[in-house]
Amino acid sequence: MTIVTRFAPSPTGYIHVGNLRTALMNYLVARKAGGTFILRIDDTDRERSKQEYVDALKADLDWLGLGWDREERQSDRLGRYEEVAGELRRSGRLYECFETPTELDLRRKKQLNMGRPPVYDRAALTLDEAAREALRTEGREGYWRFLLDRERVEWTDGILGPISIDAGSVSDPVLIKASGQVLYTFASSVDDADMGVSDIVRGADHVTNTATQVQIIRAIGGTVPRFAHHSLLTGPEGEELSKRLGALSIRDLREQGVAPEALLSLMARLGSGQPVELRMSLDEIAAGFDLSQFGAAPTRFDPAELSVLTRHRNQQLPFAAVAGRIAALGIPDGQAEAFWRVASHNIDTLADLDHWAALCLTGAEPLIEPEDAEFVRTALDLLPEMPFDATTWRDWTARVKEATGRKGRGLFMPLRKALTGEAHGPEMSELMPLLHRIRAKG
Repeated sequence: MTIVTRFAPSPTGYIHVGNLRTALMNYLVARKAGGTFILRIDDTDRERSKQEYVDALKADLDWLGLGWDREERQSDRLGRYEEVAGELRRSGRLYECFETPTELDLRRKKQLNMGRPPVYDRAALTLDEAAREALRTEGREGYWRFLLDRERVEWTDGILGPISIDAGSVSDPVLIKASGQVLYTFASSVDDADMGVSDIVRGADHVTNTATQVQIIRAIGGTVPRFAHHSLLTGPEGEELSKRLGALSIRDLREQGVAPEALLSLMARLGSGQPVELRMSLDEIAAGFDLSQFGAAPTRFDPAELSVLTRHRNQQLPFAAVAGRIAALGIPDGQAEAFWRVASHNIDTLADLDHWAALCLTGAEPLIEPEDAEFVRTALDLLPEMPFDATTWRDWTARVKEATGRKGRGLFMPLRKALTGEAHGPEMSELMPLLHRIRAKG
């Protein structure tokens, strides 16, 4: 059996870490099995769907390396949805309703007051054609509900295990709005059936939807896919993450310097029983991916983990991966590899290379404590002329120690701060051959 998965985002905004987790899981399921991964654009909402968001999500997936084997757009399949809707109308599984939101709300409140579940009472099924036409004449706009079989829908979830949903406890879902817009539950079911989707991984908030979609897929003669529902993400303190997603879009994380390998490595393990470990390729990530390792409990997402993983990733990058960037900073070719060796262990993101390049090329603003001013002046008088080499720091500090009597931290720290403007950084013996200017000397 060919494995077919899909990622079906709505282009109504930029994709965020929650979307990525779903996309990555479906991608990895297909990749491990040598199957097909479909990018399906859910753009049936014409007012909110924007091409700029389609372009942005493709750019995000490209940056992450999540290539797709096929692209589909639901806006190209409206004729197919109408065809299937006609079949369901003729079979009696799709029926027209006219209640207003206010009327439905009043009915729900009445049911709750009577201790009954607030489920749609199927009053529209009692209407004959004359009654429906009279409502249309009054200006009522009809919308369409799917007639659920009042039965238990059961499946073995790839993450949650055995699931049983009583379809009698939920309302017949609206599949087509009065405006004619096809809703997610319907379009997605038709697509999954038509496209031979075999496996669906998505958030646990869709579990109830699954019971409905299983019945729709069966009603239109499709094969029901295997389902797996992953846990939802929370913030580091267990808070609702959805309120923060605007700051956690893939686009923003990329601009903040988060490495794609860091993001993928975290998302592929977060919520599983496996430790989060940096992996430098999708092949490595896929090899260790196992849906059965994931649990149902809400999963905490801490952006700080991305910073740690990004730092580790940058330390592992070969010089060839950054040579162009370093050249653009103005570092001479003969010093470029040495500069990378020094800088790579002192950056969080690649953008931090700018700081070290500026320090090497134009010098740093010296940081000299008042009590060290005389000491630093004496030391700078002993500093040899440029260019420096690998022995300069050792030889210079030895001469300064002999001249001033200082040693240890009292010797080395003031000199580091005078030359680099910082209390921490690379080994000075490695950094000094890269320095083109010492501002403390004037």
